Parts: sequence; structure tokens; C-alpha cells
Amino acid sequence: MALRIYSVTIEMVRRLRPVIEKVSGKDANLADQLRRAATSVPLNLNEGAYSQGRNERARWHTAMGSAAEVRACLDVAEALGYVEAVDDELRDSLDHIIATLHRLTRR
Repeated sequence: MALRIYSVTIEMVRRLRPVIEKVSGKDANLADQLRRAATSVPLNLNEGAYSQGRNERARWHTAMGSAAEVRACLDVAEALGYVEAVDDELRDSLDHIIATLHRLTRR
């Protein structure tokens, strides 16, 4: 079952690439954590779409947690001055992804 939110998650990863590159120049560990969390979102979302029962929900919970982690990594990178304020469109996209995943885990 293909989910429409999947393409939104791929676009989120694409839009994070320059942010990750910028953060990596200041803090390789934070950049790696941001990259891993960002890639976890579409990977677990898609895995959940092709799973059943509790496995399905578990993958979506993991994807939702990873999306929240991406948001936290961005907050930390901003707070430490590694990047300027991340654009609202990217943050709105993360909120949309998290809200959709929240709904999926409640079905």
C-alpha cells in the first residue's frame, strides 16, 4: 500500500540535505544524528505500509519518533548557532508528517 505522505518525507530529506551539510562543518555527530533520523522517517513509513498488525504500527511509531527527532536536531543546531532559522515551510512539512503518522498509529 503506497502512502501519499511518502513523497512528502522524501522531499523533507531532500530539503534537509544542505542543512545537514552545513551542520556537519560544525558538529559531525549532530549532523550524523540528523541524517539518520531524517532517513529513518521514509524508510520506516514505507516498511510500515507493507507490514501488518502490530508491526505496521510499530514502524509508524518509529517514523513519527524519528520525525520528532529531526525537529529537535534542527532546534539544537539553531540554538548552537550552526544554522540560521530553518525555514517555516520545512518545519510545517515536519508537522504535517508527524500529524499524519500520529493518525496512522491510531487507526
